[in-house]
Amino acid sequence: MDKRELVDERLAEMDVSALTADGFDDAIIGIASERVVYSRTKCIEILMTRDGMDYLEAMEYFDFNVEGAYMGEMTPIWVDDEFLNE
Repeated sequence: MDKRELVDERLAEMDVSALTADGFDDAIIGIASERVVYSRTKCIEILMTRDGMDYLEAMEYFDFNVEGAYMGEMTPIWVDDEFLNE
């Protein structure tokens, strides 16, 4: 079972309809306050690998199009964990 399936299963057990970010399943790091939590660093790495963006392009795209896309109270949580990888 992959991360997304595990999260979907857990949310169903909690009877919660949290939103997820398409294409960023590998960046899921957990669930908090009934919302799906993503690693901001891993999301940027996915954009670089999957879409061929350089770091600055990926960061700008993520900031504006992903993290900046508020879709209500169940919008995912984006954790800035870059400093943990140093």
